[in-house]
Amino acid sequence: MFWETGHVEKPRLIASDVDGTLLTPLEHLTDRTVDVVSRAADDGVPVILVSGRPPRWIPHVAEQAGLTGYAVCANGAVLYDIGDDRVLDVHGLLDPVLLHDVAEALEHALPGCRLAAERVGTSAVDPGVPNFVIEPDYHNPWGDGEGSTATRAEVLGHAAVKLLVSHRHMTSDEMARAARTVLDGTVDITFSSGGGLIELAAHGVTKATGLAAVAQRLGIDRERTISFGDMPNDLEMLRWSGHGVAVANAHPEVLAVADEVTAPNSEDGVAQVLERWF
Repeated sequence: MFWETGHVEKPRLIASDVDGTLLTPLEHLTDRTVDVVSRAADDGVPVILVSGRPPRWIPHVAEQAGLTGYAVCANGAVLYDIGDDRVLDVHGLLDPVLLHDVAEALEHALPGCRLAAERVGTSAVDPGVPNFVIEPDYHNPWGDGEGSTATRAEVLGHAAVKLLVSHRHMTSDEMARAARTVLDGTVDITFSSGGGLIELAAHGVTKATGLAAVAQRLGIDRERTISFGDMPNDLEMLRWSGHGVAVANAHPEVLAVADEVTAPNSEDGVAQVLERWF
């Protein structure tokens, strides 16, 4: 592996989480980060956004960063072509039967929780698909206001790439522990915010599987991949990559598995690492 010695070779593939990692705490990209991402792309090294975000939340960030290639969305469930505004592949849809079974179990583990479903069409915004449906009183830690309000039956009535579960009186860590007691192995449970929201996906679908699919398309070995992250939904990606880097503001579990810890996202932690080569 090219990371084993003190001499670190230039990566051939760069993957970064978005919120809490590439973006500052004010949710924008600094000139320093944009410049180094541009230099890497100009050098022929693909830069992949790997996010829990759905495709419709990607173009705004990609435009700032000058990226037109692939993005891995919905924690690995969706492969999106930014330049063509096209969903290329979807993995691990949660069917309505499974969604109903999961919701019933969650009522025992997380009484009072509220649900939302993330669906996907053929592009970032597909008018034929209600991309995000939420129950009344569903709480989004990034700010409420998005989503079509629906009954629980409507939320669970169509296949989804991700089921989101909110609770106003619990942390995400607490919610994940409780949910795992009733959903062990049924779905994968993770989170990208500590503010009372967990994200459920088909078993085995992670950012790592999404990034692996991109690497295969590009013909790049995992050992030559560097990835950056901050939350538990980044764990598998950091483990999969040849070199996994956590920003200093990362969740303790992420700091524990990372090969390296860089500066926080408030201090251009991703850029500080990439500037070694670009």
